[in-house]
Amino acid sequence: MKLQRTMEIGMRKQVFLLMAIEMMMISLALSIPARAANEAEEVAKHLIDLVKIGRVVVLEYQDTINDVEKAEKGFTGEFMADQVAERFKKRTKIDLRIPNVVPHANLYLALIETERDVVDEAQPVINKQGVGFKGFSHSVFARRVGERFYMKTGVRIKVTGFSGRALNSKPDDFEQEVLRMFSDQRHPKGQNYVRNTLFDGRPVLRVIDPEYAGASCLNCHGGPKGERDIAGTKKEGWKEGDFAGAISLVIPLK
Repeated sequence: MKLQRTMEIGMRKQVFLLMAIEMMMISLALSIPARAANEAEEVAKHLIDLVKIGRVVVLEYQDTINDVEKAEKGFTGEFMADQVAERFKKRTKIDLRIPNVVPHANLYLALIETERDVVDEAQPVINKQGVGFKGFSHSVFARRVGERFYMKTGVRIKVTGFSGRALNSKPDDFEQEVLRMFSDQRHPKGQNYVRNTLFDGRPVLRVIDPEYAGASCLNCHGGPKGERDIAGTKKEGWKEGDFAGAISLVIPLK
């Protein structure tokens, strides 16, 4: 068992060495021909999957992160990257550990690397003893990942909604229009919105994917409405299944 564990650690190190090499090759912006709409939409779908998976991992380990007594939580960037890559493989049948397994694999790896870096940078907070709520939630994680990923690739990823708990997650005019459409009961639940348009005068593909409140969301966003959650923010009074916001993606096109 000890030998097997050593081999597994060695394999993980090799995987992320390959990832680091591939990251050096990634362009500063995603260049997809505007005519290749289906390809761009597929890229968007996978990027959204990776963000969702990362947020779920943080949510699942929130109690561990907020443990008052435990110091070293084991919730490291490497752990996050392993979890995201493995769960992405199960969801999509795409093994990102295989170099260039699909077109734009480097972009997906860049997002996983960003998720890893965000968790690594939060280690002093995550592992601090004597403190319960650390302020490192799945929403904070997603916001930091989105900011870093944009700086690295030029692709914008943002979790947004009408609640606007964080200033930099508030919807722009385009997103507000789509959020209103999503919140209309006549809109097919779960159906995303895709549109080729201009952003800052440049052609882009905008993809907005709706999200709905799950049971785990209600701890902070459920009822009673107006009550303070663990972060001291007023709850929205959501019920399970309610429209909760969206993941917004802006991908540059040629």
